[in-house]
Amino acid sequence: MQVAILMVHVVIAVALVVLILLQQGKGAEAGAAFGGGASQTVFGSRGSGSFLSRTTAVLAAGFFVTSMALAYFATQAGQAPEAGIPDSRLIEQQQSVPTLDDSPASVDNTAPVLEESSE
Repeated sequence: MQVAILMVHVVIAVALVVLILLQQGKGAEAGAAFGGGASQTVFGSRGSGSFLSRTTAVLAAGFFVTSMALAYFATQAGQAPEAGIPDSRLIEQQQSVPTLDDSPASVDNTAPVLEESSE
């Protein structure tokens, strides 16, 4: 189910990018006033503004819904452990782990010193 929603989410995201890039900016109507060929558009003389805007709004709503569904599935998959006092066996196990201070004292950890040569 989660994989299907993820695939729909990706398709909607790509469709949103394509639709947003197809839309004209607000200053695009000025070119149509000087013989911009508005009668040659696919969507009629009014242009594609309302069709693309509605389709973008529907896809944006779908993107929002799939995002919320994926977030819900993510929270359900990663349930946090219950808060509270840990089990005493867990505490004892953590305390029995050796530390760096437990190393034997017979090991020489000093760095070698280079002697200066006198020539």
